[in-house]
Order: sequence, then C-alpha cells, then structure tokens
Amino acid sequence: MTVTHEKDKNRFTMNINGDIARVDYQLKDNKMYLTYSEIPHHLRGQGYGKILVEKTFEQLTKEGYNAKAVCSYTRAVARRSEKWNTIIE
Repeated sequence: MTVTHEKDKNRFTMNINGDIARVDYQLKDNKMYLTYSEIPHHLRGQGYGKILVEKTFEQLTKEGYNAKAVCSYTRAVARRSEKWNTIIE
C-alpha cells in the first residue's frame, strides 16, 4: 500500500481496495499540523489506520517537512513508536 500526497487538498491518501483512507493537514511555516485521520468505517480495527499514519510520516519526512500530530490518533501512533516519537511532535 502506498500513500499519495495530494498537496492541492492538504491531505495524504491511501487506497484500500477502492476505499480511500486519509490524513488531513494544515501547512504553516513549512510545518504540517496533522489535524484529522479517517479510515472507512467497515475497514476499522484491521490495522489500516496505523499503516496509513506511519506511511504518512515516512512521506512527509522524505519531502522535508516537520510535523505536529494534532489528531489524537496520529499523536498516539507517533508516541508509541521509538522511530517517530522523536520526529513527530
């Protein structure tokens, strides 16, 4: 599964068998504020949320952005990971 950065819509998306999961953000001073994440209801509880958020973190850091997790789920994923808890505020 891959994450696509839709800069014109301020979001990262992941296609899961035709369903779209997303992480929305606001950009200010080259910092991404990750404000919202959503997995289609019928796909929740299957690990897709964590995959989406971690792939979003990978993509935004690859593109040179710093980020702050505002959304409670993205914040929880960052805090639970040794890799991300020092990179994502």
